Amino acid sequence: MKTTKIEWTEATWNPSVGCTKVTAGCKNCYAESMAKRLQAMGTPGYENGFEFTLLPDRLLQPMSIKKPTKFFVNSMSDLFHEKMPFEYLDSIFETIKKTPQHNYQILTKREKILKKYFENRVVPQNVWLGVTVEYEKTKNRIDVLRKIDAAVRFLSIEPLIGDVGILDLSGIHWVIVGGESGMSARPMNPQWPVNIQKQCEEQNVAFFFKQWGTWGEDGVKRNKKANGSMLLGKKWKEEPILKVA
Repeated sequence: MKTTKIEWTEATWNPSVGCTKVTAGCKNCYAESMAKRLQAMGTPGYENGFEFTLLPDRLLQPMSIKKPTKFFVNSMSDLFHEKMPFEYLDSIFETIKKTPQHNYQILTKREKILKKYFENRVVPQNVWLGVTVEYEKTKNRIDVLRKIDAAVRFLSIEPLIGDVGILDLSGIHWVIVGGESGMSARPMNPQWPVNIQKQCEEQNVAFFFKQWGTWGEDGVKRNKKANGSMLLGKKWKEEPILKVA
């Protein structure tokens, strides 16, 4: 477990690593590149590179941390990967239930498995459940998510590689938007995130603009830090309002 530079969380917890591509949004996967670098460095847990791998020695890691922390679960994988045994998922959620001081952000591109897993299971109150929406054809994931009873339901619209069009955000509490980064990054049309922000405002949904990525608002390719995270002249770092039990 470690702190992270991901702007919308505080730390990462990876009880499994590795993944496989499922949509066009996966083309330039940051986790794949990072896993291969970590494998070359001999980092424990990445002996198999980006092949899906269970790491049971990490299952109890959050229990040793007393300070309330916001964890992004499986930043280097997809918790609902096809090779993930439901029994192992149960063990992950058991740790989550035993650490109510933490909040756990879980993000997936595999909405069918997500739906199947929670058909007869309850989402713990300290879980933020999300799906990735990279372009219009993946919006069906939202319909699956909104039907699952979770304290926070969120969308990660990153990398935003196409216009998502009109969004029905009923039952959604938070939307994160960001452009793609890396040498092969695809540009994000400046109007796309603006359209999403306006829809969030109209539907009273918290909006978080993470970054422009490798391509700036002006259409120039440069270091993502130089492009920054300003949208419509301001920084959008809204977070969902949590209900008090």
